[in-house]
Amino acid sequence: MSRRAVDPAAAEWKGPWRRYDIVKEGVVALVVVTVLTFVLAGLFSSPDEPQLTFKGWASSAPDNLHATVVQELAGSSESAGYGPPYNNASDGIAVGPLKPQKWFGVTHPVDPAQDFVLTPLRSQAQPADVAAALKGWDAASSEQQAAWATAYDAAIADAEGDPGKVANGDYGPVPLLARGVTDMAASGSLDGILMAQGNFYQTDYTKQILFLGDGSYLDDAATAAHLQGNTWGMMNETGSYPGQAWLWLYSFWYQIPQFNSSDPNNWLTNNADAVIFYLMALLSIGLILVPFIPGIRSIPRWIPVQRLIWRDYYRSHPRT
Repeated sequence: MSRRAVDPAAAEWKGPWRRYDIVKEGVVALVVVTVLTFVLAGLFSSPDEPQLTFKGWASSAPDNLHATVVQELAGSSESAGYGPPYNNASDGIAVGPLKPQKWFGVTHPVDPAQDFVLTPLRSQAQPADVAAALKGWDAASSEQQAAWATAYDAAIADAEGDPGKVANGDYGPVPLLARGVTDMAASGSLDGILMAQGNFYQTDYTKQILFLGDGSYLDDAATAAHLQGNTWGMMNETGSYPGQAWLWLYSFWYQIPQFNSSDPNNWLTNNADAVIFYLMALLSIGLILVPFIPGIRSIPRWIPVQRLIWRDYYRSHPRT
């Protein structure tokens, strides 16, 4: 009867023992890393990009800000049609029957027209023409408001985003309202007004980010800093500083053309965040289940890399 081979990795250790002080090693490592942190921070500092403000937007791209304000009034901006958790304009991203945005519903209500345009205009004294435009808007029916804003939004699009080239039409008070918000932004007051939400400490910047994201100002800044999804932006940092390298696999999927198409009707691109989330969830589950998956769990026996790493041990403890 043949003897069954004994795996040396399962045998009791009978070799030499060495005293090991893990506390001492931890303290030494902490001290070394702390010193290196202060030295490198002193030499290289850290990314210190200037903040993006509405004043900066009004200064660098006033026409785009003007057009974005009109979109907020017309309900054609990305924020206006986003869906949960901000509004019920759509179901949000979904993959088949999985619609997590719709399931959780509206938890952070945002009304772009009111929050980004009308409320800031009402919060301070306006020039006579803007104040009259605001009264005219309030006096009109919702249908009339939508007709004015939609017509002016389309006219700006036809003029390639230049309000100065818009053809004559019945736009009601919308042009003056957009000019009023743009002027507030240029003066710097819009930043303060959007920050003032009734709390002593302001920690919720959702509305400001949504408003900035509806125009090109934030997107252009992200492109210039290589922070877009299709340029590995998830794992990048501003400037030449190293970023979050551990996010490489998550960011990898966004480099695939099907996930970053310029086609507005591309289903994979429109639902990329959800699809990639589920892909990563499946991969994570697969990693957890590696010890239980036949074939994959046997790879260390077929390709015994560990015997190369610990070759001294295996050389002195051959299989029997």
